[in-house]
Amino acid sequence: MTATSEATGPAAATPTTPNLATVDLKKSFGGVHAVDGASVTFHHGKVNALIGPNGSGKTTFFNCVTGMIKPDSGSVSYLGSDITGKAPHRIARAGIGRSFQLCRVFPRMTVMENMLVAVRSTSLRRQLASSRDPEELDRARGLLARVGIEHLEHSLARDISYGQQKLLELAGVLMGDPDTIMLDEPAGGVNPALIDRIANLVRSLNAEGKTFIVVEHNMELVMSLSDHVVVFDRGRPICEGTPTVVQSDPRVLEAYLGI
Repeated sequence: MTATSEATGPAAATPTTPNLATVDLKKSFGGVHAVDGASVTFHHGKVNALIGPNGSGKTTFFNCVTGMIKPDSGSVSYLGSDITGKAPHRIARAGIGRSFQLCRVFPRMTVMENMLVAVRSTSLRRQLASSRDPEELDRARGLLARVGIEHLEHSLARDISYGQQKLLELAGVLMGDPDTIMLDEPAGGVNPALIDRIANLVRSLNAEGKTFIVVEHNMELVMSLSDHVVVFDRGRPICEGTPTVVQSDPRVLEAYLGI
């Protein structure tokens, strides 16, 4: 990997290029080593999963990668460019979008306003006061239709179900047209019908060239959706490979089941 001062974006990718890679990434909180020397590579153009027991460091790893927190040491590269410690908006501009374990929407704003906020860099007050670009509105409506909540355009985000908020958050991520999408527990707190919808969205977007890195506890979903699975335990990867390989690895059974 060759590091540069700025991420260059998805144009640099080739079929053999790693999408996202970390080397000896570390992050501690007091005496707790949340991410402990994690070196891992995710595959470009694939649906990658990051799984592990509760407290194994998955969300902290996501936060280090996307600039929400700074790692104590180690490096993060995206398509061969160093993004370690960059601000979240710079990482987003490089082509990485993400959702959060606890869904983040603006509850007192409408569904459409949430969509427009997702792609505007000015202050919230100026965003709400500014005129609406017809092309931006059309794009937002198209994405709302794609995730199946176009009929909720004028609803306040607080008035829609949690599953619909998850779909809104994903649609907001897509407004930025990221090349790589990192989803933190997309199926958490969601009913089976919406889980199927989210899975189908991931499959269709992946078929269009989007790379996914998904943290998820729903093992049925992970194993049916993923091309490549990385297993974390105690802040570091202990196994990676296809779903079939991972499911039969004794280290994974020990981490999850203590056997």
